[in-house]
Amino acid sequence: MEPTHNLPHAQYRRFEGMREYESLIDEIIPQTQSRIRVFDRSLSHAYNSAQRHDLLRQFLLSNRLNRLFIVLHEVDRFDRHHPRMLQLLEQFSEAVSIRITQQPAKHLYDPFVIFDASHYLHRFHYDHLRAAQGMNEVVGAQQLLDRFSEIWEASAPAVSSTVSGL
Repeated sequence: MEPTHNLPHAQYRRFEGMREYESLIDEIIPQTQSRIRVFDRSLSHAYNSAQRHDLLRQFLLSNRLNRLFIVLHEVDRFDRHHPRMLQLLEQFSEAVSIRITQQPAKHLYDPFVIFDASHYLHRFHYDHLRAAQGMNEVVGAQQLLDRFSEIWEASAPAVSSTVSGL
């Protein structure tokens, strides 16, 4: 058996369903210690829920070095659909970045969220419900981190804490 370079107790599982996907995001946020990276077509309505807002706010308050990085394909009507995210962006402008993909990355279709560098949720296509969860799974997380870096480079600032920045 080859070493996998994963942390002890690494876990990987597949599942189906947006409800579980959104629930797992809320479950993992409090365990996150420094970085959350989100890539998606657009943010779901769960990002405007009071619960998600409170979880992200607590994450950002827990350490002034914590960061939330988001890259989206679509940011139209962001101000109307996600006022709580705008509040976070305003309160933690140095810690929250929201970007939009540019043409080289517009063809990507598999959303994911990476928590620190060892936990992740990965949907295989934004139009489908199949997804995977990796916990203490640094190999899979590193692949997504590399991918996120490439997507970040192929994106531009999109949303600021003021409406005029949209």
